[in-house]
Amino acid sequence: MSSYPFKKIESKWQKLWEERGDHLVDMDATENKFYCLNMFGYPSGSQFHIGHWYQYGPADSYARFLKMRGYNVFQPQGFDAFGLPAENYAIKHGVHPAESTAKNIENMREQLKRMGGMYDWDHEVNTSSPEYYKWTQWLFLQLYEMGLAYQKEAPVNWCPSCVTVLANEQVQDGLCERCDSQVTKRSLKQWFFRITEYAEELLTRLDQLQWPEKTKHMQRNWIGKSIGSSIKFKIKEFDGEIEVFTTRADTLYGATYFVLAPEHHLVKIITKPDRLAEVTDYIEATRKKTEIERTSIDREKTGVFTGAYVINPLSGRELPVWIADYVIASYGTGAIMAVPSGDERDFEFARKFDLDIIEVVTPDGIEQGSNTCFTEYGIVVNSGDYNGMTSLAAQEAINRKLSEMGIGGRKIQYKLHDWLISRQRYWGAPIPVVHCDKCGAVPVPKKQLPVLLPDQIELKQTYGDDISPLAHNEEFMQVNCPKCGNSAQRDPDTMDTFVCSSWYYLRYPHAKYKDFAFDINRMDWLPVDQYIGGVEHATMHLLYARFITKALRDAGLLKFDEPFTKLFHQGTITKDGAKMSKSKGNTVSPDDFIEKYGADTFRNYLMFMGPYDEGGDWNDKGITGIHRFLNKIWRICHFSESPAAKSDLRILHQTIKMVTGDLENMKFNTAISRIMELVNHINLKETVDRQTRRTLILLLAPLAPHIAEELWQLAGNAQSVFREKWPVYDPKLAESEEMKIALQVNGKLRGELVVDKTISKADLTALAKQHRNLSLHLQGKEILREIVVPGRLINFVVR
Repeated sequence: MSSYPFKKIESKWQKLWEERGDHLVDMDATENKFYCLNMFGYPSGSQFHIGHWYQYGPADSYARFLKMRGYNVFQPQGFDAFGLPAENYAIKHGVHPAESTAKNIENMREQLKRMGGMYDWDHEVNTSSPEYYKWTQWLFLQLYEMGLAYQKEAPVNWCPSCVTVLANEQVQDGLCERCDSQVTKRSLKQWFFRITEYAEELLTRLDQLQWPEKTKHMQRNWIGKSIGSSIKFKIKEFDGEIEVFTTRADTLYGATYFVLAPEHHLVKIITKPDRLAEVTDYIEATRKKTEIERTSIDREKTGVFTGAYVINPLSGRELPVWIADYVIASYGTGAIMAVPSGDERDFEFARKFDLDIIEVVTPDGIEQGSNTCFTEYGIVVNSGDYNGMTSLAAQEAINRKLSEMGIGGRKIQYKLHDWLISRQRYWGAPIPVVHCDKCGAVPVPKKQLPVLLPDQIELKQTYGDDISPLAHNEEFMQVNCPKCGNSAQRDPDTMDTFVCSSWYYLRYPHAKYKDFAFDINRMDWLPVDQYIGGVEHATMHLLYARFITKALRDAGLLKFDEPFTKLFHQGTITKDGAKMSKSKGNTVSPDDFIEKYGADTFRNYLMFMGPYDEGGDWNDKGITGIHRFLNKIWRICHFSESPAAKSDLRILHQTIKMVTGDLENMKFNTAISRIMELVNHINLKETVDRQTRRTLILLLAPLAPHIAEELWQLAGNAQSVFREKWPVYDPKLAESEEMKIALQVNGKLRGELVVDKTISKADLTALAKQHRNLSLHLQGKEILREIVVPGRLINFVVR
């Protein structure tokens, strides 16, 4: 028989599924609902590459499997259509982002249909459509009303050559990816979401999530809870204080100097006139460094003395105030008390600049000398009333004292920063705020949403001093103040695209609902039961979605705490060891392979490459083997029928059991391998019984939906194979006829045997003695006892 006609079959079934509405979901049937969601794609390129297929293909197989298990599966699809990559794509190709995005979405939608995806396209979302971003703007206003959105000055990446702001992704090793110029920092007024208000809940609720431990660990580190002390240091000759946070209040008497981040707002205020020029030069030099460079442990420490001093609140010692780039303004208070005897960085800095080192903690309370750095807990020395205390006891005592003095005490701090959402870009959701000289920042009334992006816009790489493209559109910018009616200006920035994706899962079940972002009276489909996507989103999208969910819950709009009940991360498909990306130009298009082998073959080859949560390096040499496998199934289903032998039924039911378990855990590669073993067994016989053929098609269906539908129809079935129930194995038939027996000598494992379950004790003992490794350990020994634990082990006691 010739190769099966995959082109004809796949085209036929894709058309039939759409005509019959096979993938449309009854949203009123929520009793056995399963909301299976894949992270939506970015239409920043003209088509999906193999990496996208790897994300969507296996996930669709999982959704189809669940449907056959009796679930009412809702698997929607949409497009994360705003953002810098889409805008740059449009600039590069000389078209409007709306035009290029719409065309790319059309291409990608067709690719997903050609893949055979079971998507309910009646619930598609597109974040760049006004119908969607109207509600993204509503979300901003909701957070603003709750006190969770605010504006302040913040540094951004600035390329002086391109004269533009750069996203973090556009900065490579401190250089502009466009022109290789040194990137600096520039302060701009920016909008933030107060995610830090939820830091503790975001942290504690992680324990209850059915998420990969790696992802939860990444979020815990990102949130970064620290329990320590707040200490205020009075500035000498100034009416003011500087607060620091430290986890080692027990070392307070060892502070010999004080360090401010170069960006700290007090630096130029407290710097002495004779030090100002050097301090200013150092600040400018720091602007050219990335945070990674600045905080690297290995780099040589640099710094400049400001001429100012602060007073140690307990010892009364005057501490010189330096600025140094290893202190970051955005972490903590942007200031540290430097304890050279207890911190390696402070120690190196003090040695370099000849600053005092006072030993305050030692392992045993005996001073070791001022040229040592001891970073562990121990016994406190040279610390006044606290001498002889353990580090923990000293911390508690010092915290009480600071609290009594009204200058500090115990404090919890988080590394998590508030979410900066302003973007100086055109292709995004406009921030719904008007700036009025009289009223200040005024939110746009909700009834006036959406604030539409202007169609007429000149897009280019540089915009001069007004760095936001929208700032150059007078018609968009000029508006009357909603509060006083005077002339005012719109906010020229757009929102971070992570705002769009932070709530999109709420929109899918209500994609066409016009009265609100979602129908609060029809929320039974939420939260998402299974979320699938890349681990690279662990500390951004996944964290932001959790924050927005909790904020909307507190607004009384949601009755659940977390957006995604279960989470699975697919692995990464690499090319020659490097991650595939459009920017690297190493992507592989799936279209040629689909044309040559078909979508079912391509999907199965991706799943067979390795564990779904690991991925692998792309190599197309093995795809012909998968194509032969599907052709073999095609031939088998055309074999003549014969009665089933008991041995055939045993293999069949073992296969059902193993494939079911594998698919439940998204172990697609081993599921395919199990089916291959069954196929090879049948192929040797060249006949097949009716039950085996029927079951084989059902097992194959989630993995290769097109060929399974065709074979199911050819077998005389009228309705879709996906309306059939998943096969159930007989536990007795699925039992293995063999068992593993551990071989021990004096209780130590010396080997293993696989034997028939019906083997006698005498035969097992005789067979064990013939085992090569075990026989070596018995050689020259007297066997005192032979202990047989049925079904588990045999132990020879010797001397």
